[in-house]
Amino acid sequence: MSIDDLKIPKIALGTWAWGDSGEAGNGYFGSRLTKAGLQEVADKAHAAGFTFWDTAVVYGMGRAETVLGEVLRRYARRDYQLSTKFTPQAAGTGDDPVSDMLDQSLARLGTDYIDLYWIHNPADVARWTPYLIPLLKRGKVKHIGVSNHNLEEIALANRVLGEAGFQVEAIQNHYSLLYRSSEHAGILDHCRSQGIPFFAYMVLEQGALSGKYSQQHPLPEGSSRAEIYNAMLPQLKALTDKLASIGQKHGAAAADAATAWAIAKGATPIIGVTKPDHIDGLVRASAIALSGDDIVELEALADATNVDTRGWWEREMQV
Repeated sequence: MSIDDLKIPKIALGTWAWGDSGEAGNGYFGSRLTKAGLQEVADKAHAAGFTFWDTAVVYGMGRAETVLGEVLRRYARRDYQLSTKFTPQAAGTGDDPVSDMLDQSLARLGTDYIDLYWIHNPADVARWTPYLIPLLKRGKVKHIGVSNHNLEEIALANRVLGEAGFQVEAIQNHYSLLYRSSEHAGILDHCRSQGIPFFAYMVLEQGALSGKYSQQHPLPEGSSRAEIYNAMLPQLKALTDKLASIGQKHGAAAADAATAWAIAKGATPIIGVTKPDHIDGLVRASAIALSGDDIVELEALADATNVDTRGWWEREMQV
């Protein structure tokens, strides 16, 4: 394939947890990760045909990009796709903060172009979007996406890019059974009608929907996700039990059913992978076709949890 082709995967590989330091209690996820372990994850992913990687500067302030670049070195660049982000809130003070941040990402990732480059948060769409145009013209960035933007901001970014002959080619938002703000705001419908891929992050709510955690077995103490989700686990039990029973019908796990739900809704889930067996889950999730009844029941159970999992960095998508 030409490097200019954006191949939309059924499932993308997330590296948010790769930014953790690896020390207990020091990081968002409380993950103990080693480069050798992550190399094994990458090898298994590529062998199974999962080759679209999503990362960001702010995942461990460069740590995730650095280790991802190191583990991908053994592959030809044409054999995988990279997606990373410009985060306005972390921008420098130079003449071209977007190009500066991109150059740092390219160096850490060991490449000279990014397949899909996102504006991470909509701090000021009119200000930041024009900086992307020269990067597209120079080929350092092949495609542009926007993350955490509402419909109005998506339209504005598209207008700015459109004046130079480019367009927003992907949208990435938090989307899960517990957080369907993008659906209620019409963003999924917009993506469907315009043929724009919608990438969903936090589909498993940092593991809270994986079926692995309960009141008796909470998320790792000392991690940010434990502070957010452990108190909710009793309210999630009916939903995770249903996910587990659907998974069982398909020879799969609760997490696989939650991922299959996102696929059934027309999203490309970005699933964090930190262990080789996570790749087995992606293979299983890809093969699950949920029934309409399953989807209705899951969404009813999710609504009944009455929890709010909106991240501190996110605004409601409805305007």
